[in-house]
Amino acid sequence: MSALKTRLQDNIKDAMRAKDSEKLSVLRFISAAIKQREIDERIELSDAQCLEVLTKMTKQRRESIEQFSEAGRIDLADKESAELKIIESFLPEQLDLTELERIIAKTIQEEGAVSIKDMAKVMAIIRPIVMGRADMAMVSQKIKDHLASAT
Repeated sequence: MSALKTRLQDNIKDAMRAKDSEKLSVLRFISAAIKQREIDERIELSDAQCLEVLTKMTKQRRESIEQFSEAGRIDLADKESAELKIIESFLPEQLDLTELERIIAKTIQEEGAVSIKDMAKVMAIIRPIVMGRADMAMVSQKIKDHLASAT
């Protein structure tokens, strides 16, 4: 079992002992999402693949928070925010903008990328490095910005 799944199971047990039903509910939801993907793909997920599931869940929560806030449903936005904090606790420490910029610039230079046509090649290299540590939409935009300024 991957280290991430072991940590998740330990947190579930701790939440059960503490009788923290809200946290327990979110942790079980995370566990179910990981197990569902394992069943769908008939594989045992690695930590990197578990991070993909968690990253998708954080993206969904952020979108929900935005939509609930726009609709004036602050109660639901707060619930999603609480869930987001629990999910994010399983993600690695987020990259700061300076470090992300450095990784992108270094990759572009090493690959000799000069135009937006090289975007996919650069993204393929950067994705495994920053997965779970940065918002992929932001990473994509930063790469586009770098490549646009290079031309």
